[in-house]
Amino acid sequence: MVKPLRINNQIRVSQVSVIDSQGKQLGTMAIAEALRLAKDQDLDLVEVGPNAEPPITKIMDYGKYMYQKERQEKKSGAAKKTRQEQKTVRVGFKTGAHDVAFKANQVSEFLKEGHIVKVELTLRGREKGVAHLGRQKLDQFLTNISEPYIIQQPAQRGPYGWITVIGKVKK
Repeated sequence: MVKPLRINNQIRVSQVSVIDSQGKQLGTMAIAEALRLAKDQDLDLVEVGPNAEPPITKIMDYGKYMYQKERQEKKSGAAKKTRQEQKTVRVGFKTGAHDVAFKANQVSEFLKEGHIVKVELTLRGREKGVAHLGRQKLDQFLTNISEPYIIQQPAQRGPYGWITVIGKVKK
């Protein structure tokens, strides 16, 4: 998130160092004069160097500046994304063989792309009473996955069924 800067009347000092919209130094002047210069150009006076003495301000379009900063931050954030994304696949206790095969194929694709996959076998109502059969169904589902994988979190009984986390085998 881009940190908001102080603009126009939020700047509470008597003297500021001013840079115009083309980047040319205008020198130190009274805040009222700097605000008048910015207003004459239909731009904002933005405090870009609050720790300097006197604070450094720049005459610019603040909305455009913030928009460009956010776009730049999103662009660099997408490039630096190293954390693996976790995908979730849910299989019901009564899910048919074709649907189980389809979802296993989906998990294989996620593993090929390098994602971590959380597999949930959901139990509803009276199915919870035969949870041991649900565990067998989950194990059967895992055998249908064609891509090699490692179990990162062994199957655990959760409030809605069985949950396990698998990931791609590292070479």
